[in-house]
Amino acid sequence: QVQLVESGGGLVQAGGSLRLSCAASGRTLNSYAMGWFRQAPGKEREFVAAISRNGDNTYYADSVKGRFTASRDNTKNTVYLQMTSLRPEDTAVYYCAAKFLVVSTTAANFGSWGQGTQVTVSS
Repeated sequence: QVQLVESGGGLVQAGGSLRLSCAASGRTLNSYAMGWFRQAPGKEREFVAAISRNGDNTYYADSVKGRFTASRDNTKNTVYLQMTSLRPEDTAVYYCAAKFLVVSTTAANFGSWGQGTQVTVSS
Protein backbone atom coordinates (compact mmCIF):
# COMPACT_ATOMS: atom_id res chain seq x y z
CA GLN A 1 0.00 0.00 0.00
CA VAL A 2 1.25 3.45 -0.81
CA GLN A 3 0.90 6.24 1.75
CA LEU A 4 0.09 9.73 0.49
CA VAL A 5 0.44 13.12 2.13
CA GLU A 6 -0.89 16.30 0.53
CA SER A 7 0.41 19.78 1.20
CA GLY A 8 0.22 23.26 -0.26
CA GLY A 9 -3.36 24.18 0.50
CA GLY A 10 -4.35 27.49 2.01
CA LEU A 11 -6.34 30.68 1.64
CA VAL A 12 -6.06 32.60 -1.60
CA GLN A 13 -7.99 35.38 -3.28
CA ALA A 14 -9.99 34.75 -6.41
CA GLY A 15 -7.73 34.85 -9.43
CA GLY A 16 -4.77 33.60 -7.44
CA SER A 17 -2.73 30.43 -7.69
CA LEU A 18 -1.70 27.54 -5.51
CA ARG A 19 0.37 24.43 -6.09
CA LEU A 20 -0.59 21.29 -4.25
CA SER A 21 1.91 18.52 -3.67
CA CYS A 22 1.30 14.88 -2.88
CA ALA A 23 4.26 12.97 -1.48
CA ALA A 24 4.21 9.19 -1.55
CA SER A 25 5.95 6.66 0.64
CA GLY A 26 5.89 2.93 1.02
CA ARG A 27 6.00 2.24 -2.69
CA THR A 28 7.53 3.91 -5.70
CA LEU A 29 4.99 5.94 -7.60
CA ASN A 30 6.00 4.88 -11.10
CA SER A 31 3.65 1.89 -10.86
CA TYR A 32 0.68 4.08 -10.00
CA ALA A 33 -1.61 6.36 -11.91
CA MET A 34 -2.55 9.32 -9.75
CA GLY A 35 -5.69 11.33 -9.31
CA TRP A 36 -6.79 14.53 -7.65
CA PHE A 37 -10.27 14.82 -6.22
CA ARG A 38 -12.03 17.44 -4.14
CA GLN A 39 -14.94 17.64 -1.77
CA ALA A 40 -16.75 20.82 -0.84
CA PRO A 41 -18.97 21.06 2.26
CA GLY A 42 -22.28 19.35 1.67
CA LYS A 43 -21.21 17.98 -1.69
CA GLU A 44 -19.97 14.67 -2.96
CA ARG A 45 -16.33 14.05 -3.75
CA GLU A 46 -15.63 14.93 -7.38
CA PHE A 47 -12.91 14.23 -9.88
CA VAL A 48 -10.48 17.06 -10.62
CA ALA A 49 -7.52 15.63 -12.53
CA ALA A 50 -5.65 12.43 -13.25
CA ILE A 51 -2.23 11.61 -14.61
CA SER A 52 -0.84 8.40 -16.04
CA ARG A 53 2.14 6.56 -14.57
CA ASN A 54 4.72 8.23 -16.78
CA GLY A 55 2.93 11.58 -16.92
CA ASP A 56 2.30 11.41 -20.66
CA ASN A 57 -1.46 11.49 -20.31
CA THR A 58 -3.54 13.86 -18.21
CA TYR A 59 -7.27 14.21 -17.75
CA TYR A 60 -9.26 17.05 -16.27
CA ALA A 61 -12.76 17.86 -15.16
CA ASP A 62 -14.40 20.40 -17.44
CA SER A 63 -14.66 22.83 -14.53
CA VAL A 64 -10.86 23.06 -14.16
CA LYS A 65 -9.68 22.48 -17.71
CA GLY A 66 -7.32 25.22 -18.80
CA ARG A 67 -6.77 26.41 -15.21
CA PHE A 68 -5.31 23.35 -13.42
CA THR A 69 -2.32 21.28 -14.44
CA ALA A 70 -1.37 17.90 -13.02
CA SER A 71 2.25 16.79 -13.16
CA ARG A 72 4.52 14.32 -11.47
CA ASP A 73 8.15 13.71 -10.64
CA ASN A 74 8.63 9.99 -10.13
CA THR A 75 12.23 10.52 -9.04
CA LYS A 76 10.84 12.47 -6.06
CA ASN A 77 7.82 10.21 -5.60
CA THR A 78 5.65 13.31 -5.78
CA VAL A 79 2.73 14.53 -7.84
CA TYR A 80 1.56 18.10 -8.18
CA LEU A 81 -1.56 20.06 -8.99
CA GLN A 82 -0.89 23.59 -10.20
CA MET A 83 -4.04 25.65 -9.81
CA THR A 84 -4.39 29.05 -11.44
CA SER A 85 -7.22 31.54 -11.90
CA LEU A 86 -8.81 30.17 -8.77
CA ARG A 87 -12.49 30.79 -8.14
CA PRO A 88 -14.56 30.69 -4.95
CA GLU A 89 -16.26 27.55 -6.26
CA ASP A 90 -12.87 25.80 -6.17
CA THR A 91 -13.03 25.92 -2.38
CA ALA A 92 -12.84 22.35 -1.10
CA VAL A 93 -10.67 19.75 0.56
CA TYR A 94 -8.37 18.37 -2.11
CA TYR A 95 -7.26 14.75 -2.03
CA CYS A 96 -4.68 12.88 -4.01
CA ALA A 97 -5.17 9.20 -4.71
CA ALA A 98 -3.20 6.35 -6.23
CA LYS A 99 -4.37 3.58 -8.51
CA PHE A 100 -2.16 0.67 -9.55
CA LEU A 101 -1.18 0.77 -13.22
CA VAL A 102 -4.04 2.11 -15.34
CA VAL A 103 -5.30 5.67 -14.98
CA SER A 104 -8.92 6.32 -14.08
CA THR A 105 -11.18 9.29 -13.37
CA THR A 106 -13.45 7.34 -11.02
CA ALA A 107 -12.81 7.70 -7.30
CA ALA A 108 -13.94 4.16 -6.49
CA ASN A 109 -11.08 2.77 -8.58
CA PHE A 110 -8.38 4.38 -6.42
CA GLY A 111 -7.10 2.28 -3.54
CA SER A 112 -4.92 4.73 -1.62
CA TRP A 113 -5.86 8.19 -0.46
CA GLY A 114 -4.20 11.05 1.34
CA GLN A 115 -5.75 12.91 4.26
CA GLY A 116 -6.59 15.97 2.17
CA THR A 117 -5.56 19.62 2.18
CA GLN A 118 -7.95 22.55 2.46
CA VAL A 119 -8.11 25.11 -0.33
CA THR A 120 -10.17 28.22 0.34
CA VAL A 121 -10.70 30.86 -2.33
CA SER A 122 -12.12 34.17 -1.19
CA SER A 123 -14.08 36.46 -3.46
